[in-house]
Amino acid sequence: MHADGSAQTTGEMLVEDMTAAERERARRVDRIRPALGERAEEADRAGQFPLEHVRTISEAGLLGLTVPVAYGGLGGGLRDLSAATFAMATACPSTALAYFFQCSGSSRGLLPLAAIDAGLFADDEVPIVRAFGEKVLRRMGAEGRWVANFASESVRSKDAAVTIATEASRTAGGWLVNGVKSFGCATGVADDYLVTAKLDTGDTAEHLAVFLIPRDTPGVGERAKWDAIGMRATATHGIVLENAFVPDENALALPGTFVKMTQVSRGSFVGNQVALSSVYIGAAQAVYDFALDFLTTTTYHGTDEPIGGSDLHRQLLGKMRAHLDTAYLWARRQILLETADPEVLPKDDVVANWRIAKGEIADNCFAVAVQALKACGTGNTGMSGAVSRGLRDLSMGLVQGFPAERGRLEAASYLIFGKEGDQFGTVGGQR
Repeated sequence: MHADGSAQTTGEMLVEDMTAAERERARRVDRIRPALGERAEEADRAGQFPLEHVRTISEAGLLGLTVPVAYGGLGGGLRDLSAATFAMATACPSTALAYFFQCSGSSRGLLPLAAIDAGLFADDEVPIVRAFGEKVLRRMGAEGRWVANFASESVRSKDAAVTIATEASRTAGGWLVNGVKSFGCATGVADDYLVTAKLDTGDTAEHLAVFLIPRDTPGVGERAKWDAIGMRATATHGIVLENAFVPDENALALPGTFVKMTQVSRGSFVGNQVALSSVYIGAAQAVYDFALDFLTTTTYHGTDEPIGGSDLHRQLLGKMRAHLDTAYLWARRQILLETADPEVLPKDDVVANWRIAKGEIADNCFAVAVQALKACGTGNTGMSGAVSRGLRDLSMGLVQGFPAERGRLEAASYLIFGKEGDQFGTVGGQR
């Protein structure tokens, strides 16, 4: 309870020192949590994104959560986004994860504008960069469109977390984009796709570009749906692009632009990845809450003694709490590092910290579900139950982006060699 008598929002469990404006934005999320939760079990069983949630989130104004007010958004930042994805995940983790990737699209508008302000573009480049950045922000804010963000691909490189093979070739009035995006939430759901591709003129990060592609563009299709173990209602199966035409006004294809965008980010490229991990903390919190309630309200036959009072169950509850608190601490630290003014650490250190934090959060959240499975017994192993769904959803955090072991390796490499690894790489010859 706050000093003014208002109740604490769900998001304040993660972001504890919210401003009044942040708290008001968090209340918008809390108002839609019941609606998200009502469909969570059915959506998991069917493996289908609940289309009703698009309207629910849009009508709450939350598609523009991280879009400046000047472009029709709510003017929130990383703290707001982390609190929102956490709170949504306590009700429906799949929707929260899809929502994160929608909001992360705002970085493709904000970072170009920040790079302009930093003086990184020539005078003749500024109008092109500004027009693209503002278009993305207006789509998400004033127009209330769901914009899905597609970068990841199935190709892998030992030197980069994300390798881009999708390629864009120049044509009259625009670009032809070809490739396969193997992962991206809201496939077939979003109004527009933001696609990261490499220009066919080179194979370095300098040649990466971003394209805004409406879902119904000819040549844009969906990959086959896959039967995932968890986060089943995210529509993550990805897209196929076959000579998809993108007009110049929907392309940010000036060589070097992508690199300049990374230079003004506080974290690893988009600088908001901790909000993705906040999804898993919210899911772990929901599992913990269910287990605690079950263990304190279920009693031994013929007695009033809760089963949670046994030595075994108290040990498991303690482990759950320790793992959950550890995940919270890593996330809060990363949020602070990416939002503090003045900055607490140099950017390379912030990114290196994130490499470790991402894995620690995922491992500890999954451990919460493992302890809950042990503690709550066979009666709670049904596929639709809170523990089973939580265990499956949280297992996805172990592989989201890259495993924890890779993050530790990259952070250690930075400490030894003094250079944080690149997030994006390219490969040639993919048509």
